Parts: sequence; C-alpha cells; structure tokens
Amino acid sequence: MKQLPLAIGLDTEPDFDSFVTGDNGLALAELQGLRYPGPPIYLYGPAGAGKTHLLRALAGQVRLQGGRCGWFDADAPLPWTFDEGWSLIVIDGAERLDAARQHAAFTLFVEAATHQIQMASAGREPPVALAVREDLRTRFGWGAVLGLQALSETDTRAALRREGERRGLPLSDEVLDYLLTRFSRNLASLMTLLQRLDSFSLAERRHVTVPLLKKMVAEEGQAA
Repeated sequence: MKQLPLAIGLDTEPDFDSFVTGDNGLALAELQGLRYPGPPIYLYGPAGAGKTHLLRALAGQVRLQGGRCGWFDADAPLPWTFDEGWSLIVIDGAERLDAARQHAAFTLFVEAATHQIQMASAGREPPVALAVREDLRTRFGWGAVLGLQALSETDTRAALRREGERRGLPLSDEVLDYLLTRFSRNLASLMTLLQRLDSFSLAERRHVTVPLLKKMVAEEGQAA
C-alpha cells in the first residue's frame, strides 16, 4: 500500500523531555549529560529515529543557558560563516553534503577545535560508511558516535496517544491503525498530522474519526 508523505514541522520546539526514547535511552542520557566543550558528538540512524530532534534539543539547551549556536545542513547556503561567539555548531544530514559543503564543514571543525567550541553532527550512516572526504569522515567520528533506532510500532502508538491526550484529542485504535498503515511512520510527520487534525476537528466541530481524517486529507489534496 502506498504511503502518503507528510511535511515535517512541530508547533513546539523539540526538547529532551519531548523526545520519545524507545530503545535510545543511552544516546539521550549521553546528550543530556554532555559537558562542553568536549569531543564531537555524532548521531546516526534511519529517517525518523530522532536525530534532528535531539540536535535541536541540544541547541535549545545551549540557548537556555545563554549560549549561541550555528546550524548547518545540506540546504544551508554557502558560504558557511564561522562565529567564534558560538557555544555549539551543528551539522545535520551529513550524508547529503556536496563537495563544497564538505569543505565548509571541515573548516568548521578546524575552527571549533581552535576556539574550543562543541561540535554535534548527524547522518543516516555512521562516519565509517559516509561518502565524504576522508578528513571530514575522521572529524565526524572523532568523539562519541551514537546510533539511534527507529521507534517500534508499540512506542509510536504510545507517543501518538500521549500527544492526542495532551491536545484533548482522543485517538481510537481504528484511527491509530489508519495512521500507521496509510502514512509514513516518521514520528515527526505523524505529530505534524495530529497538529493539522486537531485544527481540522475544531473547525468541523467533530470528534476525530477515520472518516474525518479522510475528509481532511481529501480537502488538503484539493487545495494543493
């Protein structure tokens, strides 16, 4: 059955408390206990495992402590300008960096080491399997390399129920079955869907049911 892609976006900034741990408790504990500046941190795992969530949570923690962060990924325009006032530099989507951005990323690692700034990066593959220049691959794998696992269906269901309860949006087993068989199981995407479904159910003044969900998807498809 074809799965429907959903745009990613949350109505609250990700933090450590909102991370659905699943089998990733060790990685979460490592990041929560991070004392920086220290060796680089690298997260890897499949799409939807929570890599970007944890990087954003780490950046949010730095900002709460009065620090500033530089955030870069494959879509960030060049040049990548370094700021020695940063407390943290993040590079997300390491596997998607082109040659020019690989050079820019390596330069950031050098500057971070010189100015004692924490580096945190993520990609779908561990550093040893990344198709990037060798000196950058070495930098990605210099410190702690933490693998993340995708959530099980049980954990995903539990996370969706909790989010529904937080929104005052009870989700029946029938609705959850429909969500998990018709849409991508990327948790961030599913949370975005709940956000839209919450607004749609309020506008329609109806409880959340499979027919209501189908109606929302159909209307969004017509508007696209």
